[in-house]
Parts: sequence; structure tokens; C-alpha cells
Amino acid sequence: MACPEYPTEADDYVMLSNRQRVRIRLLRRGEDGPIRELWQHLSPRSRYLRFLSVMTTVPDSLVDRLVAVDDCTTLALVAEHETADSAVVVGLVNLGAVDDVSVEVGLVVRDDWQRRRLGTELATRMMLAAERRGFRRFIGHVLDENVAMRKLLKTIGEVVSMKMSGNVYEFAFVRRESRP
Repeated sequence: MACPEYPTEADDYVMLSNRQRVRIRLLRRGEDGPIRELWQHLSPRSRYLRFLSVMTTVPDSLVDRLVAVDDCTTLALVAEHETADSAVVVGLVNLGAVDDVSVEVGLVVRDDWQRRRLGTELATRMMLAAERRGFRRFIGHVLDENVAMRKLLKTIGEVVSMKMSGNVYEFAFVRRESRP
């Protein structure tokens, strides 16, 4: 597996559909502040849809897992909206290698930043970062009721297999080639 030199995906600025600009950057190993900050701005429903669990506080074990990035087999990108005096975290996407060609992915966007194409931007950048590292297949676990995530998947990916367990889909997909 080829691992690009750090930081390949750093400081990418994106203009969203609402004309707001965000910076998408690599989460650094052990950098837990952005995750804890984002957690505070997620509704219970968004937490449930992303983590498949009703958690009122973010467990340290989950934070530890998300910040244990090595920039090769585990990676996370955060989206920040920069203001005059600070940067506010508005989204997070992460991946973890399952094998030499597959990664499991997760994505969450702050409730007040949803429906602005931020999820699409984060997902696309994560898929490209994974492909630069030799991964070609993506696995995502999505609740049946998470219509927005299933719609996003149709936009960015081609499903190659799907399993359902209870009310959770396991999608395996590849990146949809962009059309001219």
C-alpha cells in the first residue's frame, strides 16, 4: 500500500451552496478538540444516525478511536468555518482500513450546516484520499431511516454489494466517476 507524504489533503477551501467558505483539513493524531466541539453541536438524532447509538456524551473510547489517525490506514478530515477570531468545526469524515483494498467510512455534519453540500465535499475528498493510499472499496453502515445518507451515497458512489441486519444497511461501494 502506498502512503502519501503528510499532509496531502491539508487546507483545502470549499465554497458551499450557501456561499459560506469552509476549510477542509486533516485531523492530526490525538487532536480531540474538534471532535468534542462538533459533538456539542450535533442533535441527538444526528448522533444516533452517525453512531447508531443514543449517547448523551461522547465516550473517551470513541474519541480515542477517531483521533488514532496514522494518515495511511486511518484518516480523518474536519471541515471548519473560519470567522475573524476562530474556526468552528462543522463536519467530520473518517476512514479505517478493513483490508488492503477496503476502508470503513463515517461522516457527520453539524445540523445547522446540513443540506449545503458539505457532506458531499467531505465524502468526495475522503474517497480521493483513500484512493491515493491504494484503497478502492468503501464500506458504510447506514440506518434504514437515514434517507439523506442513502441519497448522498447515490451521488458519490456505485454500490457493489449491500447487506441488511435489523434496520442497518451495510453498503460496499466504489467512487462514482465524475461526469463531464
